[in-house]
Amino acid sequence: MTDLTKVGMADMNTVYSPGILTTLGLGSCVGICLYDSSTKISGLVHVMLPSSEQIKNNSNTAKFADTGIVKLMEDMLKMGAKRSRIVSKIAGGSQMFNFNDTSDIMRIGTRNVAATKETLRMLNIPLIAEDTGGNYGRTIELYSETGILLIKTIGYGMKQI
Repeated sequence: MTDLTKVGMADMNTVYSPGILTTLGLGSCVGICLYDSSTKISGLVHVMLPSSEQIKNNSNTAKFADTGIVKLMEDMLKMGAKRSRIVSKIAGGSQMFNFNDTSDIMRIGTRNVAATKETLRMLNIPLIAEDTGGNYGRTIELYSETGILLIKTIGYGMKQI
């Protein structure tokens, strides 16, 4: 049985193959998976908020899309991943509750996905697959041996991307 490394909310981790990274209960949060197919070095960050710039208590880099992805990539490079080979897959960003108020402040899932994509674009990390949006939670597992991202949901089954 391969080692399963859990990543909590506002947390990140990296593994060498054949490790598996998992995070539970992605609602409006986004799970960002980075993967180097040559070294099979893999990373996962579970971000809660789009930007560290709007919050005073922003010391936890893993909490924010803008800082979490950068730190995760740096950790993978230290392990031997090559920046030019890193690709990404993302999941989460649900709208878990319906609000009568249509203000952006309540659309945290949508904002998390947008901030994630913008940060990946700025870092020139290709986004090769995503399972985002909807109104349901997801649990994900990233398999470093293959780069497959397994997405488990309640009521919507399982799928691989």
